[in-house]
Amino acid sequence: MTVDRRIRVGIDVGGTFTDAVAVDATTLALVGQVKVPTSHHHADGVAHGIVQALEELLVKAGRTAGDVTFLAHGTTQATNALLEGDVARVGLLGIGSGAGAVFTRRLASFGKLELAPGKRLPLSYAHIADPFDEAAVRAAVERVRGAGAEVLVATEPFGVDRPEGEQAVLETARSAGLPVAAAHEITSLYGLHKRTRTAVVNAAILPRMLATADLVDASITKAGVTAPLMVMRCDGGVMSLDEMRRRPLLTILSGPAAGVAGALMQERISEGVFLETGGTSTDISVVRRGKVAVRHATILGKTSYLNALDVRTVGVGGGSMVRLAGGRVTGVGPRSAHIAGLPYACFAAPDELRDARLATVRPMDGDPDDHVVLDAAGGRFALTLTCAANALGRVPDGDFARSGQESARAALAPLATALGTDVAGAARAVLDAGTKQVEAVVDAMIRDYRLDRDTAVLVGGGGGAASVTPHLAAHTGLEGRIARHSEVISPIGVALALVREQVERIIPGATQEQILAVRAEAEQAVVAQGAAADGVEVEVTVDPQTSTVRAVATGATELRTQDRAHRADDTERLRSAAGSLKARESMVRVLAGTDAYTVYGTEVRRRFRGRRRPVRVVDADGVVRLGVPDAQVATTTVGAAGEALAALVRDATAYGDGGVRAPAVRLLVGARIADLSGVLEPDALLALARSELRSRGADEPVVAVVESRS
Repeated sequence: MTVDRRIRVGIDVGGTFTDAVAVDATTLALVGQVKVPTSHHHADGVAHGIVQALEELLVKAGRTAGDVTFLAHGTTQATNALLEGDVARVGLLGIGSGAGAVFTRRLASFGKLELAPGKRLPLSYAHIADPFDEAAVRAAVERVRGAGAEVLVATEPFGVDRPEGEQAVLETARSAGLPVAAAHEITSLYGLHKRTRTAVVNAAILPRMLATADLVDASITKAGVTAPLMVMRCDGGVMSLDEMRRRPLLTILSGPAAGVAGALMQERISEGVFLETGGTSTDISVVRRGKVAVRHATILGKTSYLNALDVRTVGVGGGSMVRLAGGRVTGVGPRSAHIAGLPYACFAAPDELRDARLATVRPMDGDPDDHVVLDAAGGRFALTLTCAANALGRVPDGDFARSGQESARAALAPLATALGTDVAGAARAVLDAGTKQVEAVVDAMIRDYRLDRDTAVLVGGGGGAASVTPHLAAHTGLEGRIARHSEVISPIGVALALVREQVERIIPGATQEQILAVRAEAEQAVVAQGAAADGVEVEVTVDPQTSTVRAVATGATELRTQDRAHRADDTERLRSAAGSLKARESMVRVLAGTDAYTVYGTEVRRRFRGRRRPVRVVDADGVVRLGVPDAQVATTTVGAAGEALAALVRDATAYGDGGVRAPAVRLLVGARIADLSGVLEPDALLALARSELRSRGADEPVVAVVESRS
């Protein structure tokens, strides 16, 4: 029997270390992990560390370069370049005549954008009245080039609808031998100022990112890897190297996105909050109905058209120091033991903590002098959130942050005396103070995204996960767990991430044909980047208020045939559904099913609120993949789906002062959950349903979960 040795490799380039993991391409099990210093100061930059990590990983996993079927890396390079002001000078070519010239000339003010203290965005502006006047364009290019421009951007009012002018400028400008871009290529949304600012920031990091991409690509090829190199995006997916060369801005803020991608793919969250806790801070993000939550990112203090993970950061991590005043714990963090240059007390040997005395210090000049330390036989130690979690037994065996129980309790004993309580009480006081700030953000995100608290789970990742997530779950009553291999959840996310593309168009009164065209464009984009066509999923949203049609396509670079060792039986799936529904198993029944999913439901009657029929869709592993508070479930076939769906949609469509609102429809077909809930117009919804089913066999079963909108 031939052993399948194929692996997927994910590499996460951090500020201090570069982490790499190898994941079995069939079972998705972790088969190797390594950590090497990030090579900022090497002649090849971070590319050297990436290749070094890959070489060490292959040795540790017992694999060869030929076994690599997927290779992707995430990098903080774009983020760091902006934070440090290490960017290229941009030559902005504004196009316009008459009134249009007034608006484009104002874009020269982008040169005032502050990147870092004392550093502004380097920009040179030149105006072009007629984009088809080649001599005038060449003269403008020479002006900005003479001022030191290393990359060019062309922009024109209404360039989204009439891109010919920007394209003509680019054709002429290419002869200068510099990287060039048009604003309409970076985003197709309206708004000259915001669209151009997004394009300019993208251009500013382009030369540096191109150099790194070329080095990494050449090095990986030299190492014998034939799989195409992918790069982590800021919205939780990956893109091809060619796409990164065109839009490097998509890699900014991709660090947190890698972690939530790992939680989404490895932990299979369908609804919940992911908390990635390091030594100093916790990044909090949301998974809603099986998808990461994204929004337009703020860059350099201004909103952009960059779709990035909605991540909110709290200054509380595993190394956050305890603060004490007036005989009580007043807070935890944001200063950490790492910044203070002190070891964690819980990792000291018991003898080192002998004769420990409690003291308070200023970790850095200007800090309040209320940060708790222990002066003991072995020196000075910081009292941290991790110490409290270990003292209370919140850190599981084998966890990255696990310490000896004796040391942890000895570390908390002096604090307990100061608080007039026992060790457990002192530990709870510390954890309560530390998770209070995190809880406020988690509650806000649950409200903002209208998560169902009955199905939402808290999943912790990062080396400090055990210091926050278990206590927060216990305090809030939400289900909580620490992700497997939490300390390398980010590179796992890179290794498991799907190819992703988002296409947005502003189309007033969009027709069915226009909506389907946007969908097709997104689908074709991920296929062009290497996704297997048969496995691409596309979610379409039509916002009638802004006339925005948005299609998000995702797909794997190969069709995954996961041979998981465990498949949940009927009893396990029922237990999972009942637990999520908060109902007795005897009150839960099977409503429908496919080979991949089972649909469970119950009935809830409440005074003054009438009857509700909550539904849960559970996969073969016993994971709740979809929860709907009130829905109708119907089973049909692909061949009969057209007529059946038309009747379901007609009966569940709402009519009112706000207009026509089709129901939220999800279709279970094969191994997919096709989410059509983003479309409010009935005919467009049915057209999308036909598009989802067009390649399926007529006899294949389809389950429709239909949720009426109030």
